[in-house]
Amino acid sequence: MKRNLIAAALCICGAALHAQSIDNILTEVARNNKSLQAQQETGKAEKIGIETENSMEDPSVEYSSFYSKGHSGQAGSELVVSQGFDFPTVYGSRKQAGQARKTAIDYRMEASRRNILLEARNLCLDLIRLNKEEDLLEKRRKNADELLALYEERLKAGDATLIEVNKIKMERMSIQTEALQNTTDHRTALQALLALNGNKLLTFEGREYPAAPDTRNFESLYDEVMAADADLKAAEADMQAAEHTLSTNRQKWLPKIEIGYRRNTGEDSKEHGFLVGGSIPLFSNRKQVKLAEAESVGTRLAAEDLRLQTEAALHSGFNELQQLRKALSVYDLQLMLQTLDLLQESVKGGELSVIDYFTEADQIYRNLQAYLQIENRYHKVISTLYKNRL
Repeated sequence: MKRNLIAAALCICGAALHAQSIDNILTEVARNNKSLQAQQETGKAEKIGIETENSMEDPSVEYSSFYSKGHSGQAGSELVVSQGFDFPTVYGSRKQAGQARKTAIDYRMEASRRNILLEARNLCLDLIRLNKEEDLLEKRRKNADELLALYEERLKAGDATLIEVNKIKMERMSIQTEALQNTTDHRTALQALLALNGNKLLTFEGREYPAAPDTRNFESLYDEVMAADADLKAAEADMQAAEHTLSTNRQKWLPKIEIGYRRNTGEDSKEHGFLVGGSIPLFSNRKQVKLAEAESVGTRLAAEDLRLQTEAALHSGFNELQQLRKALSVYDLQLMLQTLDLLQESVKGGELSVIDYFTEADQIYRNLQAYLQIENRYHKVISTLYKNRL
């Protein structure tokens, strides 16, 4: 049964939709996800804010008018136009800190993008599992229908009992219940995928998992992840920004400079001149260096902690992957499917009772279901380990 992802109500759209691959779906999600769009705009605003922090002060203009006895109007005036700015080396250091902060913003947006695409990919993997389960349930339903038709004929001929017919009917009831649950789970996953795509139409009918990379070499996996992990790179950029901020604060003992133009007018006289001055930060820079030092130490410790957590997650995921691979190797799918066919032929030929058939077949179906669950988990772990490739 083909099931399409459509609008929130899952109504059938008149336009024909073509099945999409996982890569195509991830491309759509990256383009349409509202959270990513919001983060991009927020990132732009944060970068603009960082740039404005390194701007010079606004120029100031002052005009004064003087009056005195004996003069019917203005006796004199003063015009001052001045511009203040930090010591020149402070701007360079602050610029480096700002660039590191903007780099951290970029890496955090990239980390968020990868996490959202990982979520979308895992939903696609769940849909593959559910589609496989649907096929398995359809096979069970078909076998049960064939048996029911056969045993109803045998019941009429007196070669079967009502208990056997009822047992087959109860099996069909169980299959229908599981099929309804499968449909519910399928729609839930589709709705979640739709939400990630900004409620724009998608369709996914995949029944085969994508090819998995070679996951037997932990060293190569470790090198790849530690070199490309966006969260780690963001933490490193934070550390660099904190170091440059510390350097900036250490320079704040340097005086702020002010230059300008002054024009004075008096009775029958006009005077022009330049204004040069500065301010010594005796109080404004108090404890700023200590604050920056504490922030620098904090970002360095946070980066080290994140690195340790990333390494631990890598070891845990890699070990789980090896165990899942071993568990999958235990199952012989061809043997189980062949046995189901033989059981079906045996019960049809009267060599096996219905009760014995369902007892044996139920165990095989349980094993097949367990295999599908382990297979799904296996591919999800791979997706998580290699999310930096998204």
